[in-house]
Amino acid sequence: MPIIKSAIKRVKQAAVRNERNVATKRAIKAAVKAFEAKPSAATLSKAQSEIDKAVKKNLIHKNTAARRKANLAKAAKAANVKLGAAKKAAAKPAAAKKAPAKAAPAAKKPAAKKPAAKKPAAKK
Repeated sequence: MPIIKSAIKRVKQAAVRNERNVATKRAIKAAVKAFEAKPSAATLSKAQSEIDKAVKKNLIHKNTAARRKANLAKAAKAANVKLGAAKKAAAKPAAAKKAPAKAAPAAKKPAAKKPAAKKPAAKK
């Protein structure tokens, strides 16, 4: 155990960060296993999201994340999972909630732009 006050603090900080990092890595593993158990657009999205979060927190390298996401996408394609299905399903309820836009009364037309003036030919 360190004696110096700053070293003691560093040990405590390292312990807290280690817990946080382990939790994030476990979340990745759980999400990937969930996708492997039941491939669907929702589980694929969740797994990719967890991987992106780990990159954002500098837990894994961006190339490692890209490789893992590519492998997930390859597995999804092999399992005939529709990749955009989750986004489309999420977009439909939001679109249904919007109120119809009211027609604008006699909107003004923008003024027509004047043609650009021609420059005279340069003298030789």
